[in-house]
Amino acid sequence: MNPKPPHPSEAAQLAERVRAVLPQIGARAAQTEQDRMVPAENIALLKATGLHRVFLPRAYGGYEAPLPVLTHCLMDIAGACASTAWAFGLMCTHHFMLAHFPKRLQDEVWLHSPDATASSSIAPLGEHEEVDGGIRLSGRFGWSSGCDHTEWAIVGVNRPQADGSKTYCLAVLPRQDYTIDDDWDSAGMAGSGSKTLVLDQVFIPDYRIQPIDDMLREGKSAGISAHPDSRLFHAPYRPYFASIFAAIGLGIAQRMLDLFVEKNRNRRHAYNSIAVGTQHHILQKLGQSAHQIRAARALMETSWLDHQQHAEAQRYPSQETAVAWRTDQAYAVNQCAEAVNRLFIASGASAWPHKNPLQRLFRDMNITAAHAYTNYDLCAEAMGRELMGLAPDPAVAPAP
Repeated sequence: MNPKPPHPSEAAQLAERVRAVLPQIGARAAQTEQDRMVPAENIALLKATGLHRVFLPRAYGGYEAPLPVLTHCLMDIAGACASTAWAFGLMCTHHFMLAHFPKRLQDEVWLHSPDATASSSIAPLGEHEEVDGGIRLSGRFGWSSGCDHTEWAIVGVNRPQADGSKTYCLAVLPRQDYTIDDDWDSAGMAGSGSKTLVLDQVFIPDYRIQPIDDMLREGKSAGISAHPDSRLFHAPYRPYFASIFAAIGLGIAQRMLDLFVEKNRNRRHAYNSIAVGTQHHILQKLGQSAHQIRAARALMETSWLDHQQHAEAQRYPSQETAVAWRTDQAYAVNQCAEAVNRLFIASGASAWPHKNPLQRLFRDMNITAAHAYTNYDLCAEAMGRELMGLAPDPAVAPAP
């Protein structure tokens, strides 16, 4: 028997519950980096808020909440600990992906374990053999954030077709089918635990494999028939996946802005005792950065609301809208990175010791901007090609 869906008003209370646990998450930020993974305590705190059920189908006790509910929460979490926001945010968005798989797979994941989550490594990095009823997959799948805390994993695979072409797919497998190589050691998102999944001749049945193109086209995914009345899942998964990076970037940037003001309000230069917070160049850098962050947030709020309105109307985006959604988030991250970098440089050498949170925000912001989904050079060209009426160029297309 499926759990009774929660009342819709509960989803609106998620932000309040998340904010209540932020002091504890922020207090563990240094530990998170030292451990190179999100502490189990942070995962437990956030699961207790119900945030992991934001994109869980109602049939399994989830909220099916609109996109802004998640992105606003992730902004707040990122200000306390970006690594935690990164890992947990991906765990949340993966529910959106899984809802597009056949109902058999959804039941397998959630029917008896509605708190189950998945990590991912969606680049098709392995080698596989086509066998009766599925594939046997081997390989090393890196960058699987939060994998220590999940019961499932989603990996990428290219399946050959009769005409010699390959179909890019996502495949789902349970925790017992792979090992984790503890190889994550990064300057940015140091605590995200983005380790490598190791697969050795793992059999994955066909019902656990879904072509990505089908997850992007209206009514094509194998799972959408399980959610005919959903006001969330009648939408392509890609922009929902990409949106968390902008949310995290905005949260980092806002925290950098707040700390910059706090630390420079009464700060004086060591050599001449001049009040730093009254100097023209400091005020100009602060104002410019504030405007960039406000503009980036305004852009994303408009985009996220557009996502919500399309999903609630069960209306897929046009090509023009899809390109805007996909590329706006990269522009927002780009603007946040410029703002953070400007403020960090203006903070002087005292911002560099590991005990100063500004240096962690600087590192986390720049790895966010370096992600394949936030590559603004590729996204800017994609937008330009759309505006000129040119077909997408696969050689420079943004990550799928």
